[in-house]
Amino acid sequence: MIYAIMIGRKGSRGFPGKNLKKINGKRLCEYPLIAANKSSLIKGIFVSTDCPKIKQISKKYKATVLDRPKRLSSSKALGDHVFENAYFQVKKKVKNIKYLILLFANAPLVNENMINEGIKILNKNKKFDSAVSTSIYNMWSPLRARKLDKNGCLKPFVKFNYFGDPKKLNCDRDSQGDVYFADMSLSVVRPKCLENLSSGLLPQKWMGKNIAPIKTWGGFDIDYEWQMPLLKYRLKFK
Repeated sequence: MIYAIMIGRKGSRGFPGKNLKKINGKRLCEYPLIAANKSSLIKGIFVSTDCPKIKQISKKYKATVLDRPKRLSSSKALGDHVFENAYFQVKKKVKNIKYLILLFANAPLVNENMINEGIKILNKNKKFDSAVSTSIYNMWSPLRARKLDKNGCLKPFVKFNYFGDPKKLNCDRDSQGDVYFADMSLSVVRPKCLENLSSGLLPQKWMGKNIAPIKTWGGFDIDYEWQMPLLKYRLKFK
């Protein structure tokens, strides 16, 4: 059986109340629930939250609410551990979990086609631990990343040798090839990823080690208010 888990808490520092903000007449947390409901491959939906309003909305979409522990409801709690906790709660309620669809309440660009594609990828190739939504952002290649040294000067964040011969590198944003980012819209994972969380690949250990891309474009989760106009534009093409 395939089950979806959405996580979202009531607190947010960067964008207070972001999960409940409305856009096009719906709250952000509704979009992932709608996508999960539209996929005929999903048996049930679970929501881990400490927010009374999200709990109320989740029941509207026939989702089972899981209590998110206080220790996992602060700004310091990692998504890794929130998904892990939710998974083991779900495991007590259902049997024969084949895949888990991991969703964020602040990631409204997911749709049922992406979900079904992720499931298809894992069905086709058992070597993959997970399939996750990705967007190509070559303008943010690690080659362009900088950090401050002790003198306050900008220095390469990653050594140029990592990319090959520095003499052959240039400022063209496409010169290093496509740069894939997990855009946090969706992760389709095998249960073993959450059973053995510590062995997963950083920075999102819930994805396991062998990660397949679900190729999409313009995906992101909402962390700041300035992203809302961009989201409104992006939803035109969802």
